[in-house]
Amino acid sequence: MIEFNGKLEVFEFNHWQYHIPVADDISSQMMDEKHRRVLVWIKGEGPFHMALMKAKEYWYVLVNQSLRSRFNLDEKTPFTVKIDRDHSEYGHEMPEELQVLMDQDEEGARYFQSLTPGKQRMMVYTVTKVKNPESRMKKALAIIHHLKLVKGKLDYKQLNELIKYYNNL
Repeated sequence: MIEFNGKLEVFEFNHWQYHIPVADDISSQMMDEKHRRVLVWIKGEGPFHMALMKAKEYWYVLVNQSLRSRFNLDEKTPFTVKIDRDHSEYGHEMPEELQVLMDQDEEGARYFQSLTPGKQRMMVYTVTKVKNPESRMKKALAIIHHLKLVKGKLDYKQLNELIKYYNNL
């Protein structure tokens, strides 16, 4: 794990504006040709699962509105950042609810494993971001059901409808 003083910066050219630059000597220690996922702690809190990304001039991690508000981050005040390589399989911890379903449903697990790493990460995050265990289970059920219905070819509109249906059960 590496600690450094971070500073919030803003890109003027796209909608993913707020970010923390990461020095080349630090970013090079966090990744290889196939791996850019990192764990980030801001002001001692975390970890937050993020990806190192490259602008023309430097590496950075994106900082969303929620994190900016939570930590009162602005472009004037430096803050402590710790960064470490993310060794998790999906770029987020696998939620127990989704893992249990995949352990019990071979077909659903097979379709999940056939997704690209980014789509797997998104499905894991969709369940992980929910705090209520019952709601997490409903999302996991909807995802596995959807993957089986569409034979692994994600249809996000249909998935969202199925999640709404499961949430109302």
